[in-house]
Amino acid sequence: MAAAMASAAERAVLEEEFKWLLQEEVHGVLRQLQDILKEASHRFALPVGVTEGPVKQENFMLGTSSADQVKGVLMLQGDALCQADINLKMPRNNQLLHFTFREDKQWKLQQIQDARNHVNQAIYLLTNRDVNYQFKTGSEVLKLMDAVMLQLTRARNRLTTPATLTLPEIASSGLTKMFTPALPSDILVNFYINLNKLCLTVYQLHALQPNSTKNFRPTGGSILHNPGAMFECGSQRYEVSHVHKVECVVPWLNDALVFFTVSLQLCQQLKDKISVFSSYWNYRPY
Repeated sequence: MAAAMASAAERAVLEEEFKWLLQEEVHGVLRQLQDILKEASHRFALPVGVTEGPVKQENFMLGTSSADQVKGVLMLQGDALCQADINLKMPRNNQLLHFTFREDKQWKLQQIQDARNHVNQAIYLLTNRDVNYQFKTGSEVLKLMDAVMLQLTRARNRLTTPATLTLPEIASSGLTKMFTPALPSDILVNFYINLNKLCLTVYQLHALQPNSTKNFRPTGGSILHNPGAMFECGSQRYEVSHVHKVECVVPWLNDALVFFTVSLQLCQQLKDKISVFSSYWNYRPY
C-alpha cells in the first residue's frame, strides 16, 4: 500500500497541508460562494425586507416575426407577471383577438419564487456559523458542500424543468380567469419559465361532438401539448387543433443560471481537493 509506505516526514507534511486546507482555503471558497450567490439572489430582485425598494418592472416583447400567430407584451415584476397584453390571430378566419390581464390580477411564476428560495437556503447554509469557526474534519466540509449543491441543483432545476401539466389542469388553473375580456372556451393559455426564457403557450381547441367517431384518448401531463391531444373538462370533450408558442429572453435569468453553474463547480472542486487527501492514507483521516 502506497499509503502505508509513506514516511513519517511525508505524512507530517500532508497533515499540515490538510490542516491549512481546512483552516484557510475552505473559508476562502465559502466567501467566494457567498458573494456569487448573493449576486444570484439579487438578480431575482424580490424584496425580502422593509428597507428594500420596490421591484422594477420589465417589459418583454412576444412574437416578433410576421409569421407569429401570437404577439404581445409581458410586464414582469420580480416573480410576478403583473400585466400581459396578447394578440392572437385565429388561423381559420384570421380573426384578431385581444386580451389583457385584469387590473386587479397578477400571475405568480412559482418557478422563479422557488429558485430564489433555494438560493437563499444555500446562502443560509454557508453563513450559518460563527466567523471564527474552524472546520475540524474533511467530512464536515463534504457534508456542507453536498447540502449547498443540493439547494443549487434544485434552484437550477426549477428554471430548466417546467412543470408537466395535463390539459384539464391548465383549463382549471386561475390563469384562465386573469383576462379581460374573458378567454373564449376554446382557448387555453399557459406561462412558464424554460432556462432563461419566459414562454407563453396558446392552445386552440375543437369541441368534440357526442356522436364523434374519433377514438377518444385523454392525454397525460406534458410541458407542451401537441395538436391532436384530447381531454375532457366537465362533460365536454376537446381536441387541440392548434398550438402557438412564443417566448422572450429574460437576461437576469441567464445570469442566475451562470452563477449556479460556477457555484456548483466551486463546490465540486473543494470536494475533490479534500477527497485527494484520503488517497494518501489507508484509513479515512476526515
